[in-house]
Amino acid sequence: MTRRKTLSCALAAFAIPARAASTMQEAFQIIQKQIEHGMLHQAVLHVQHGSEATQKAFGSAKPDSMFLLGSITKPLTAAAVMVLVDRGEVKLSDLAVKYLPEFNEGARKDITLEQLLTHTSGLPDQLENNNALRSRHAPLEDFIKGAIRTPLLFAPGTQYHYQSMGILLAAEIVQRVTKTPLPTFLQQQVFTPLGMTQTVLGLGAFSKDDMVPMQTEHAAPEAGGGDPNAHDWDWNSDYWRNLAAPWGGAHSTAADITRFLRSFMRPKGKPFNEAIARRMIIDHTPKLEAHRGIGFMIGPSGLGKGCSDHAFGHSGSTGTLAWADPESDTSLVLLTSLPKNVSGDSILYPVSDCVSLSL
Repeated sequence: MTRRKTLSCALAAFAIPARAASTMQEAFQIIQKQIEHGMLHQAVLHVQHGSEATQKAFGSAKPDSMFLLGSITKPLTAAAVMVLVDRGEVKLSDLAVKYLPEFNEGARKDITLEQLLTHTSGLPDQLENNNALRSRHAPLEDFIKGAIRTPLLFAPGTQYHYQSMGILLAAEIVQRVTKTPLPTFLQQQVFTPLGMTQTVLGLGAFSKDDMVPMQTEHAAPEAGGGDPNAHDWDWNSDYWRNLAAPWGGAHSTAADITRFLRSFMRPKGKPFNEAIARRMIIDHTPKLEAHRGIGFMIGPSGLGKGCSDHAFGHSGSTGTLAWADPESDTSLVLLTSLPKNVSGDSILYPVSDCVSLSL
C-alpha cells in the first residue's frame, strides 16, 4: 500500500475536523519517512482530542501490536501504590523502612514512599552492577537487595535524580503489603478495571512472539546496545521480557495506554477515587529542577512543546512517549520499536510537538 493510500485509510477511519486531519497527516509523514528510510521498523500512534480519536500503525505493526513500554511502566507501578493509598493501607508520607525494615542504614531510614515515586530519594537510576546482574539472569530479588544496599547520591528530598531503583523499592512495598506479585496485583486492580486487556507487566499469559521486537542495535549500553554478548539479556531476550521489571518491563498497546492516561482526566472511581487520581498528576516537586507527579512527568518539558503546565505523561528508552493534557483534553501515545536514543529527536518529539503545538 502506498503512503498516500495508508494516510487516506487512517484519516477515513475516524471523523476528525479538517485542521486536526492536517496535523495528523503531518505527524504521520514524520513517522512514515523513517519507515521508508529503513530506520524505523514498527510504530503505532494514537491521538485523542475529546471524543475524537485517530490511530495509525506503521511498518509491519498492527493497531493492536504490543510494545515494550520502557519507563512508561513507572506510572503503572505508581498506580498500584496508589490503590493501596486509596484503601488506607499505606500513606505517601510513610517511611519506606516501615515496610522494608532492612532499609534502615543512615539516611535511608528517612526516605518516604513519596520520595521513591518522585525520584527524590537519593537512590541511583541503575545499580553499578546492572549489566552483570542481567548477564547472569539475576531475579528481581537480587536487584532489590542491591537497591537496599546501594549508597545514596544525596540526602532524601533535597534533589531530583531519575531513579528506577526507587520505583523498584516502591513495587516491593506493594508486594509485601498485599502478599501478591506485582504483575498479578496490577492485572487485577488496575488493568482489568480500566479495560486494559492487552497490558501486562512481564509476559503473563502472552508470549514473546506476541510482542514487537526491539531494534536493540540502537539501545543504550545498560540495555545491551552494541554488546554482541548481550543477546541473552537485552530487551529482546526471554530473560528481560519475562523479568517484569517494575521500572521498565511492561508491554501494552497504544489504545490501552490511552485508556490509562484518560482515566486521570475523567476519573470514574477505577482503579481508585477521583481525589487519588488527581493527586497523581499534580506537581510534587515544584521547587526542584524537574516537575514530577506520582510516577508521572508534569508539564511540557519532555512531553511536548505545546503541552500545558498541567500535562502529565512519561517516555520510555525503548522508544515510547505518552501524555495527556487536561487543558486541551488531548492525549498522545506513540509506541515504536526504535530506542529513544535515535527515535527521540527523529520521531517521538517531532510528532509530539507537531500535535501539541496545534492544540
